[in-house]
Amino acid sequence: PGPAMRPAGPGASPPDGAWGWVVVFGAFVSIGFAYAFPKGIAIFFKEIQDFFGTSYSEIAWVSSITLATTYGAGPISSILVNRYGSRPVVMLGGLLCGIGMVSAAFCTSILQLYICVGFITGFGLALNLQPSVIIIGKYFLKRRPIANGLAMAGSPVMLCTLAPLNQFLFDNFGWRGSFLILGAVLLNCCVAGALFRPIGVAKEPGKNQMVEEEKEAPKEEVTKVSIEMSNPTHAPAETKTEEEEEKDCCEKINQYLDFSLFKHRGFLIYLIGNVLMFLGFFAPIVFLAPYAKHIGIDEYSAAFLLSILAIVDMIARPATGIIANSKWVRPRIQYFFSFSIAFNGACHLLCPLASGYTGLVIYSIFFGLAFGMVCAMLFETLMDLVGAARFTSAVGLVTIVECCTILLGPPIGGTLIDTFGDYKYMFIKCGAVMVLAGTFLFIMNYYNYRMLAKEEKERKAKEEDPKIVRTENEGRSNWNKETQQDGHELEPLKDEREGLKTEANGT
Repeated sequence: PGPAMRPAGPGASPPDGAWGWVVVFGAFVSIGFAYAFPKGIAIFFKEIQDFFGTSYSEIAWVSSITLATTYGAGPISSILVNRYGSRPVVMLGGLLCGIGMVSAAFCTSILQLYICVGFITGFGLALNLQPSVIIIGKYFLKRRPIANGLAMAGSPVMLCTLAPLNQFLFDNFGWRGSFLILGAVLLNCCVAGALFRPIGVAKEPGKNQMVEEEKEAPKEEVTKVSIEMSNPTHAPAETKTEEEEEKDCCEKINQYLDFSLFKHRGFLIYLIGNVLMFLGFFAPIVFLAPYAKHIGIDEYSAAFLLSILAIVDMIARPATGIIANSKWVRPRIQYFFSFSIAFNGACHLLCPLASGYTGLVIYSIFFGLAFGMVCAMLFETLMDLVGAARFTSAVGLVTIVECCTILLGPPIGGTLIDTFGDYKYMFIKCGAVMVLAGTFLFIMNYYNYRMLAKEEKERKAKEEDPKIVRTENEGRSNWNKETQQDGHELEPLKDEREGLKTEANGT
């Protein structure tokens, strides 16, 4: 390889800097597009709606399908990263985004827009998101919170830039020309992906390189290489590798979709609250610019509202992270999360009172603050509930379930606008749903904390009381009860117990 593409050198521990900052820049770009793009294209909605003569709810499906595909395809993206690494996956994602938007420029019906922008571009954005988050973890350890914070700032920065840019493009080139240009802009994700160079391959050829490559390569590839070296005909090696790949694929699917989480009380509370919340989470952003145009505000000022929202969001995310990490909030972070969802809902409920541009600017500031607070804690609260070991599985399941309500939120809002001919009912619907979700999470988390404390107390009492002598059968039934109650905490002990039992049976 040439000097620019030379691997990062041997070393098992993450370098915490050097090329890592270039990787953070790449992640900043790809994460920014993945989150901001579905919201940024809302600028074109009013004009596309007039062009095709469709209703508000029909046009809102474009953003909905893009968002839902980006969230729903998360597990597929993770499996691809495990198999092929981050660089090729992000580059493929960038290519799909470009193809989707360029083909959207030639669409003659709203259905074709759903396919091109919704599914093709949405899937491309999903392939940008996951690998960018994963590769930062490989390059950083001590400075990971800073690196993640900088990369995640891509979302508000991109939204801030895309809103006025899209309005400028539309004024000069119309929506078709704008989609062509945006397709070319999204190809920059391929450049971002090219920066994600694989880490940990030795530079010297020979023995060291083999050792390093074996460390990095997936298990089945190493097996294949070693079998091929020992067996030049390598016909049996092929079949073995295929079998191993099948087995490996099943294991990965199980890893992302650990269905035992549905017995976990904390996870279920989080899931129900979030599914409710997403019914009202994205619709106000999608309809903010069209609403401003509807009440007679000029295009650039309407687009600028999204920029204001994004700037406040940019400041709110790291600030929320610092507050949530403090010793007062950290032990009860679930309550803080519930409050931020309810606060979000309250902003939407008060939005119809905002008359004129000044009112909308104030609404955008508060909405940006509330939006940033929720986004900053979305995954932190989930990790707090299920633990780091089951976090990957939990994220996979949550995104698959949530993509249904993410998909339905904006079109329901659009239907309300079509029915009443007024935007205020859409804002009231979103506000009411989010206040309800926040209240539900608050009450249920209070109940969950109480139950956990009670179970802990009972377990300590059992351990301390020497008189309790249990028969094998009683022990087994109680063990099952405890495992169901406590979820992930007792799983390592359960595995140990199973191991001892099989040893005792002489297997």
